[in-house]
Amino acid sequence: MTMYVILWRFRSLVGRESEFERAYGPSGVWALLFRRDDGYLRTELLRRSDDPREYLTLDCWVSRAAYETFRARLGNEYRRLDGRLEELTEEETSLGAFEVLP
Repeated sequence: MTMYVILWRFRSLVGRESEFERAYGPSGVWALLFRRDDGYLRTELLRRSDDPREYLTLDCWVSRAAYETFRARLGNEYRRLDGRLEELTEEETSLGAFEVLP
């Protein structure tokens, strides 16, 4: 099995770090949306050790096809949630999608 990982870099707004972590962490609203699809595996949230406002998220899927099926099926909800949570960040950068090699 080849795992497909979507990687994002975020910088939270000052004073919104806890809210950001709740929303983007493994039990947050993003993960709840992703869990509605069988192809979703997990989300990992990393905080930079020397900058507590910088984060990486890793959203793991069973395959690229599974992720694309999710986006086609729940894309409107994805976009609404993304818009609603923009208030937690000052910067959001897609670092790309990666396949985990065996």
